[in-house]
This record gives sequence, structure tokens and C-alpha cells, in this order.
Amino acid sequence: MNLKSRIDEIPDFPKKGILFRDISPLLRDPSALSLVIDEFTKIIHPNDVDVFAGIESRGFPLACALALKYNKGMIMIRKQGKLPGVTHKTTYNIEYGSATMEIQTNAIKKGQKVYICDDLLATGGTAKAAANLVEKIGGNVAGFAFIIELTDLKGSKSIKGYKYNSLVKY
Repeated sequence: MNLKSRIDEIPDFPKKGILFRDISPLLRDPSALSLVIDEFTKIIHPNDVDVFAGIESRGFPLACALALKYNKGMIMIRKQGKLPGVTHKTTYNIEYGSATMEIQTNAIKKGQKVYICDDLLATGGTAKAAANLVEKIGGNVAGFAFIIELTDLKGSKSIKGYKYNSLVKY
């Protein structure tokens, strides 16, 4: 199965000049979603991860599916103001502006190995910010799992030094 065929391209979203890659069709297709999870299980060793972190919001289904597959927990890295309790936050640049996201301070135990999941690696700003949040609360970033990588934007440079994998490259 060709995963790229299960990803829609939406021009001028969320603003003019951006070509948005939408994984919604992939998530609706059980065989495509299963293939994504199977591909990551070939890459991620169970001993290399204690918990999966999903970046809001398209990282949530990937992190949740992997957490279930590995019998591990799942935590959320969310947009500012969406998590209850005490949080740490960071503001970072994205390809079309800036954003702020948060993690609950009690989301992980010190030293836990965290695999960060998102649908897309573009400039790497979101991924790097998520790594900073995980490390700020005492976690160790075990790696990143992305369904899509936009190679022309060179996001891998932003997460240099971290292990990462992407399944579909544009």
C-alpha cells in the first residue's frame, strides 16, 4: 500500500501559499493506519520507550495507537490553555507564524524515555519545542515518530542529535 495516496493535499490552508498535508483519509482507512503502526513497530524497540507523547492534535492518534501497541502510556503536548493543573509552556516559531504549547509538569517521571509523535515534520520548530518541554520536566527524548516529512524545509536540522523517523517524504 502506498501511504502517500492516503494523504490529501489542501492548497492555501491554513493560509494562502501553504500546501497542507492532511492525514485524515489515512486515519479513516484501517489498513493504512495499521500499516503506519506496523512500520513504526519495526523501528521502535519496546525497551527504548516508556511513554509516547502526542503533539496536538494530529500527533494524538499516532501516539495513542503506538501506546496501545506497546502497552505503554500516552501523554499530551497541547496548545496553551488546554491542559489543567500546573504546566510548563514554550513559545516557538512555525512555518507560518508562532505558537505556544504546554505539558503538565507531572506528565512523566524523571528519567522516563519519551517518544514524541506528530503527523508532520516541517521546519522542526514544533518538534524541538516539544523536546524542550519533555526535557524541562525531567524526561529523556527517546526519539520522534512522524508520518510525513517535508524534506525541503529541513526540519531534521532543528532536531539534530535526536533519533527520528518519518514514513512519507515530500
